[in-house]
Amino acid sequence: MKTCIVVMGVSGCGKSSAGRRLAERLGAQFVEGDDLHPPANVEKMRAGIALDDDDRAPWLVKVGETLAKASSETGLVIACSALKRAYRDLLRQHAGSDLRFIHLTGSRTLLAERMANRPGHYMPVSLLDSQLSTLEPTTDENDVIDIDCALTPAAIEQASLAFLATNRRSDA
Repeated sequence: MKTCIVVMGVSGCGKSSAGRRLAERLGAQFVEGDDLHPPANVEKMRAGIALDDDDRAPWLVKVGETLAKASSETGLVIACSALKRAYRDLLRQHAGSDLRFIHLTGSRTLLAERMANRPGHYMPVSLLDSQLSTLEPTTDENDVIDIDCALTPAAIEQASLAFLATNRRSDA
């Protein structure tokens, strides 16, 4: 049975780094969800314009289709913000029952600092507050674990693997 994992959270939380590390550890394919955005979305974000639900809809469908096509041998880890419950529900519909979410959380200060130190990334720090206000809690979703992105990469990986092994929430 394939395992599909969405490493989620707002910009700057370390989705891509944690996702790549987890995929390597699991022998799974890694997909950078940002690469699935239509060019118009990237240009809006680069211009400091927050995306709305209509902007995100085609992107989320692409992310969901990517999850649905994941190899049954290797599985898939994808980095995707998945900020709202409705977005996560859409991904669940595409991926089926073996989907798990690793939600990387962090303070606004840490997230802004990380975003400011990413040369060449199209997502400006000015959009962080928009993402934080869009983010909906995951506390009543049993297939999600919240992990503090201030932890070391090894600790994030360990907490993720423990969650995947037990399929029980015990937020780190």
